[in-house]
Amino acid sequence: MTPSARLQAAIELLDEIIVAARDNGASADNIAKKFFKARRYAGSKDRRAVREHVYAAIRRFGDRPENGRAAMVGLAEEQTELRDLFDGSTYGPALLKEGEEKAAGENIPGWLLSRFAHSIDDNEQTALFDRAPLDIRLNPKKADSKAIALAWPEVETLPLPHGYRLPTGTSVENSEAYNSGQIEIQDMGSQAIVAACLPRAPKLVLDMCAGAGGKTLGLAAQLPEDTRIIAADTDRGRLSRIEPRLRRSSTRNVETVLLSPNKEIEALGPFKNQCDLVLVDAPCTGTGTWRRNPELRWRMTPKRLEQTAQLQARLLELASNMVAPGGRLVYAVCSLLDAEGGDQAELFLKNHPDWRDIEVDLPIGRPYRKGTLLTPYHDGTDGFYFTCLEKL
Repeated sequence: MTPSARLQAAIELLDEIIVAARDNGASADNIAKKFFKARRYAGSKDRRAVREHVYAAIRRFGDRPENGRAAMVGLAEEQTELRDLFDGSTYGPALLKEGEEKAAGENIPGWLLSRFAHSIDDNEQTALFDRAPLDIRLNPKKADSKAIALAWPEVETLPLPHGYRLPTGTSVENSEAYNSGQIEIQDMGSQAIVAACLPRAPKLVLDMCAGAGGKTLGLAAQLPEDTRIIAADTDRGRLSRIEPRLRRSSTRNVETVLLSPNKEIEALGPFKNQCDLVLVDAPCTGTGTWRRNPELRWRMTPKRLEQTAQLQARLLELASNMVAPGGRLVYAVCSLLDAEGGDQAELFLKNHPDWRDIEVDLPIGRPYRKGTLLTPYHDGTDGFYFTCLEKL
């Protein structure tokens, strides 16, 4: 492919990503995989160049562009070498026209800026778009630190038990350590949330928004094997992905429960007032994961944020009914917006005088509004807010 053809391909890929963001469709990564599968003539260098164009535009513009061409025209205002690629060639983009539509604005939508946690300053905002590191978690029931050092001599030890960081781009999923269940890929922030759940040894644990089971597996790896762990979710596809992970890690004390949206209590009824620990890793806007998924900004609207916050409040209330007296609830979101974090915790405690917040002793994070805040700049993690609550 010529440089101009690569730019045109980037425009076409961006068109698909923009439509998916508007309509809450597939992720940019999944769209890109399908896009290149249909264009087998594109070599590895072509694919890499197209991706670089696409993600440069996604990271640059916080507000969703009208289309892929507008995104690349806007980017060409700053990367002036791109202007020459609008050459009207057979496979390249049409010539630039005077006054044609172009993307503009900051890399964070203006309406969102005031909604971030108060400590998210300019340095923090910049770090939200850095390249994310590659963190892994050791399964202490199957391996020890020596096995990790042997497999990857360049490994860095993280300040959490069983946490390690590898150079970005390390091939992990093809390794023996991964395939034998000795390790899992998991950001240090997610590992910290698991650690916040572990000061006690609960007998019955409910991971109420388990998804594909990353935190479920983290709990199972560090709790006694006689602990009963329930992994529940409303998404059948995501929940089904936990099964091969359980087999790989030889975990036998996890049960999966599929929930019906808005009817979760029908399946969770047997656990009401019974759980020693409930983890709610709630659905959220994902502002803390922009390093990995920058196109999430293009999916956000004030209405979607409001709807998400309402869902979080409902799930937090539902989860509280599952906790036994003296038990604990850990509420977490991979978001740095107050509406999804501190606001939720403070409103819950205001309306539930029979609960209290518990201080968590971790080597990373900082106290923030009845909970803990983790950020890329301060902690080197994805952005998270979590709170640990105890039922009196």
